[in-house]
Amino acid sequence: MVSLERIPVSGPSITEHEVGYVAEAARTAWYSNANAFNERFERAFAAYVGTPHAIALPSCTSAIHLSLLALGVGPGDEVIVPDCTWIASAAPIHYVGATTVFADIDAGTWCLSPSSFEAAITPRTKAVIPVNLYGGMADYDAINRIAARHGVAVVEDAAESIGSRLHGRASGSFGTTGVFSFHGSKTLTTGEGGMLVTADRALHDRIQVLRDHGRQPGDRFFYNTEVGWKYKMSSMQAALGLAQLERIDELVERKRRVFDWYRERLSGLDELQLNHEPQGVLNTYWMVTAILPARVGGKRAAMDALSAAGIDSRPFFHPLSSLPAYAGTPQAGAAAAANTASYRIAPHGVNLPSGLGLSEADVDRVCGVLRGLLER
Repeated sequence: MVSLERIPVSGPSITEHEVGYVAEAARTAWYSNANAFNERFERAFAAYVGTPHAIALPSCTSAIHLSLLALGVGPGDEVIVPDCTWIASAAPIHYVGATTVFADIDAGTWCLSPSSFEAAITPRTKAVIPVNLYGGMADYDAINRIAARHGVAVVEDAAESIGSRLHGRASGSFGTTGVFSFHGSKTLTTGEGGMLVTADRALHDRIQVLRDHGRQPGDRFFYNTEVGWKYKMSSMQAALGLAQLERIDELVERKRRVFDWYRERLSGLDELQLNHEPQGVLNTYWMVTAILPARVGGKRAAMDALSAAGIDSRPFFHPLSSLPAYAGTPQAGAAAAANTASYRIAPHGVNLPSGLGLSEADVDRVCGVLRGLLER
């Protein structure tokens, strides 16, 4: 019997273009030239997103942390997040001593529900962190109207949605800040890394101080005006990111082609829900995701069946309010009762292999397992 190679759940596209840039950074980006690739990457990224300012960072988590710090969020304040997201969207709220409030997701897009967001607002609400889950886009027309009406800052978590668009406008450009992840699983990768973008010059300048140990930009005398953080990207990461950004249209097109393969092969399975692309949205489908009917036995059963066939997968994010990390908090208890879409969808969702190296034959194997599950 022929042993089939295991299909990974994700993976990047790295060419000689990236290798050449990283090698050049390793040879030349030192001392007075240390920031050359960082500055090129930041300028190019800001231009791509359509915002005046971009700051390269070690992670998207650090970008959220710096956003909250610069916005003055702290003890006594509340920050609203969608219940279904990776904990990195919410953890920085804890870092700054504020309270995390969990709102429900929209059943179609799996992003923050505007009505649930508004219902969660109190006089203590200082910010909201909508998440563009799995490459989709939140309803920023509604979210920004609500936020403006209540004086709430918007930190757009675009960690998973580089290349996605809403009404032709790039993801990351809808908030007071926009934050991106370049983790090894992402469409554009630097291995680890992130980016913060903003149109607010004062906020940008404040973040530049906070991310470099409280030093003013250009300081040559190591004169710290306050205690800050060490949140900087290496030159070799920046070189890799710049090369990837120069190929971003190709990478996004590949992601959308992979989704089309899945959609074609899973057509006619009315019980199965794939990522949604509402009118006005261009979804880059970072993770092709399937919501399976309850009769299949939940995401664990589906993941076990895929694994037995040599296929890796990931679970749809658990509601944050269901995690031990937030157990016992009043906010988690309230969310478990109120966030019906999150608790209905999350137990039955599976992220399917979505790597940039995926072949049509790989997708055939994955879809064969899913069809087998649904046709029993």
